[in-house]
Amino acid sequence: MNKIHPTAIVHPGAILGDNVEIGPYAYIDDNVTIGNGSKIHPHAVIYSYVKMGENCEVFPGAVVGAIPQDLKFEGEVTYVEIGDNVTIRECATINRGTKASHKGVTKIGNNTLIMSYVHIAHDCHVGNHCILVSYVGIAGETDVDDWAIIGGGTKVHQFSHIGAHAMVGGQSAINKDIPPYSICGRTPICYAGINIVGLRRRGFSSEVIRNIKDIYDTIYFQGFNFTDGCSKVEAGFPPSEERDTILNFIRSSKRGIAKANDSNEKGSIE
Repeated sequence: MNKIHPTAIVHPGAILGDNVEIGPYAYIDDNVTIGNGSKIHPHAVIYSYVKMGENCEVFPGAVVGAIPQDLKFEGEVTYVEIGDNVTIRECATINRGTKASHKGVTKIGNNTLIMSYVHIAHDCHVGNHCILVSYVGIAGETDVDDWAIIGGGTKVHQFSHIGAHAMVGGQSAINKDIPPYSICGRTPICYAGINIVGLRRRGFSSEVIRNIKDIYDTIYFQGFNFTDGCSKVEAGFPPSEERDTILNFIRSSKRGIAKANDSNEKGSIE
């Protein structure tokens, strides 16, 4: 049984699952689907063409599904799709997609945490188990892969790509792609090593972590450009999921990946 506060406005065309809670003065527009067990807090707004999964929580002041802040948008029907177990904290904003991008949808994966005042622009795709800390802003058509963490106050240039299991330090300015398994930060953005703590927490073995480190040491610290570094890694390391993820990411990067800081040293993973 759903629990809808009498002051909430829920359009009759909205589709609510079971055990959905809608708080005081929340607004749910037409063409909205909200999955079982989700909770919409007071004063949250869910505009049209939003599909939200199960057990999601949207906190006060958040706005999901507003039209894109893109001058190319012409009023076309586009979407926001949100997975299961997603938390959207106070005053976060998630905009719909655009026709011009050829995507038409902004996506948020499962088990992702979007903290207060985060902005996710049109046609961004954020993966599963991601954390976007307060005041992060990701511009249009940015892709954030699974398990990535973006530190508070970071701004991300449009068309950027943040790799799986990467961690970005707070207050960074991202104008290059962030390779998977890495830690990057500062302005201008630079590579600072691999995300050892995060990888250990997620069950990566010491052997796999060392292999990732050795791959990036080859790419960043042996005097190769990125193209030659990738060729060296391909020739010198046996195939593995991690090796292939790194090589595919770098070779498909459109913006180029973050460079190493001039003072950066290889260091130890112990």
